This record gives sequence, C-alpha cells and structure tokens, in this order.
Amino acid sequence: MVSLSSFADVGSMAQSLQQSIDAAVKRVQQQASGASDTAAKGKVQSYEQQVAKSATNTAPFATNIGTLIKDNSRLNVFSSLASNDPADFYKFNVVTKGNATIGTVGDAGVRIQLMDRQGKVVADSNKDAGSAYDAFKKMQKGELELDKGDYTVRVARDKDVPVKDAKSYGVQFRMGNYTKDYDTVAKQPAKGSNPFGGNTKLQGLAAMLNGDSSSTSALSMLGSSGGYGGRGSLMNALF
Repeated sequence: MVSLSSFADVGSMAQSLQQSIDAAVKRVQQQASGASDTAAKGKVQSYEQQVAKSATNTAPFATNIGTLIKDNSRLNVFSSLASNDPADFYKFNVVTKGNATIGTVGDAGVRIQLMDRQGKVVADSNKDAGSAYDAFKKMQKGELELDKGDYTVRVARDKDVPVKDAKSYGVQFRMGNYTKDYDTVAKQPAKGSNPFGGNTKLQGLAAMLNGDSSSTSALSMLGSSGGYGGRGSLMNALF
C-alpha cells in the first residue's frame, strides 16, 4: 500500500512505488507536468542524477541531494531501504533562512527525521517524537522556519516494522516557489563496494561510527589534530 503525506505537487498519485525507483521518478515527473503548483508554468528546469548510496550507513557519509534555495530550487530524492538496511542518510544545504516544506511518498512504515549540523533532530515523522513531530507537521504545511546551514535527513523504518522489510520512498523539500527541480535517484551500493577507496583512516572512522569494538585505535589513526572534515562521500555535480 502506498501512503501519501502532503505531497501536493504530485497531486493524487495512486500508483505503487513497488516496481522500481526509476519508475517512481517517471510517474512523479509525468504527474507534475500537469499539476497546478506555485512554480511558473513552463519555466521549470528539471534535472536528474542517479547515484549509488554509500555502503556506510552513517550521517558523515550522507548522499548529497543539493542546495535548497528560496524561490529557486526543489529537491527530490527517491530510493529504498533494502532488507536489513538500518537507515539511509542524505544531506542538503539551506542558503537563506525561511519557511520550508517537506513532502513524502512511498510505502507505509517509513520514518523521516531532519537533523541540523549538530545532529539535533529538528523534525520527526514519528507520532511519539513530541515537539519534533509537531515541527514535522508544521513543515508539511510549509510553516517550519529553517536557519541557513547544513541539514541531514535520516530515513528509517518505524519501530514496529521488521528490518527485513524493504521499503520504497520519496522525499521532497522546497522553500516557497521554485524554477529548478532536482531529482536524485539513490540506488543500493554495489555488493562488496568500498566507499573509502582504500583510505584506512576513513575505514577506521566508519568502523568506530558503526560501533565496531575492534576499532579502538581509530582515534590514534586519525591523529591528535585529525578529524573528518567532510559531510558526505558522494557529491552531486548538478548543484
């Protein structure tokens, strides 16, 4: 079953995302072409990129989906949580302070969390998340103000959903009107892929972030003044 939540720009999309993420993107584009929205009709430029998600499921290795610019850009990401995958992480940058809108589409049982640069949860789709859930509802209506800066999106399953259940989803962000539409199709990493390119320091850091008890020497590998300065291993050349 497909659940929709404040995904106004794709209207009454009723088809399932179960076939593939590529098919989901095509349907959204077809629906959006005839939908009434705040963008200037006929003047929206569309871009699409296909990327492989990092093999490391942690925030510092989030997939970059672009830059959110008020009255300029709309960011869309389509992907799926594979069986036994705990979570997916995405990042984007907000250029100016303003009210942002979130839209979601996909399978039931998917949890969306928005975090600021310090890792604080700004908005949470889980009904038990208190004020963070209230903020999520406000964001669905375009009434949540975001400061400029870097943000991370965590996509996971609701607590009562078995980790073996694969889940397809789409998440959208905009801030006011838009003239540029950016679609990111994030696919599963190749089996056995190494996101670090043989960099043992990053491998040690990733192991530490993932709670690997065998990585107690990871900090010394980084050096006393070292550290991870980036916010993701995949960059979106479109932005």
